[in-house]
Amino acid sequence: MTKPKDWMRKARLAFAATAISAFAASAQAEIDGHGPDAWRVTGVAANDTLNVRMGPGTNYPVIERFTHNERGLQQITCVPFYNVGHYTAMTQAQIAALPPRWCLMRTAAMDKAGWVAQRFITPDQSGAPQTQGATPPQQTAAHPDPSHSGDVVEQARTLVEELYYHQIETDAAGGPGPLDPVNAALYFTDDIVAWLGSGNVQAHPLFGAQDFDGVVQSPIADPDQPMFRGMVTINVDFTNFGQQNRAVFYLRADPTKPGAPFRIFRVEHDGWSYP
Repeated sequence: MTKPKDWMRKARLAFAATAISAFAASAQAEIDGHGPDAWRVTGVAANDTLNVRMGPGTNYPVIERFTHNERGLQQITCVPFYNVGHYTAMTQAQIAALPPRWCLMRTAAMDKAGWVAQRFITPDQSGAPQTQGATPPQQTAAHPDPSHSGDVVEQARTLVEELYYHQIETDAAGGPGPLDPVNAALYFTDDIVAWLGSGNVQAHPLFGAQDFDGVVQSPIADPDQPMFRGMVTINVDFTNFGQQNRAVFYLRADPTKPGAPFRIFRVEHDGWSYP
């Protein structure tokens, strides 16, 4: 059986114009260094460090080192350069022919900076500043502050958007994807993380199938009931092999984690759901 991280490498997203506009902030990361507010080191052993080089390649000398669990990194740019529009216009052969991607990174304190292989960095949800008005840590999923419900819904929607953005980056550059156990806890509750790592997954949580070839629309809050008793519902419409589909993500604050961040605790597709 194909494991989720293998599906991630095989899938190629061709975003519709509406999706591209919604992902503009992420695509702009390739130009002005923004996008996810923070990045962290991934895939480095606890007894090792990540080499930070003078230029984008192993032929450049090592000038700094990031710890195996370095967090809160800022991304300045990456090479080869492309944004979402460039990427979706390329063929699979053109994508496969690209050299390994390198990114110019710096610490939040700006005391260390240099180039690292992109496969060793991933979006750092816990390192990013919380959205203004987001649910404070002392509030539970059952009792969010209703005066900030719009901000809370947007925080949940952004997490789902980041999940799909992470898939694009993984599909383009390789490395651990958002469904890999090393990253899944950034998006899902612990029971789903355990399920993803069990090897018993029969369908891709993002697409409800083992393969994907189509168009993904921008994640949107459910128009009829965006939030109910602290549970936020986010819909993602997409076309897969010519068939219209919808993935429905249910999120709530997870009080078992510092700051009670939003995490996905249920995913539904037509004829398939977990749990």
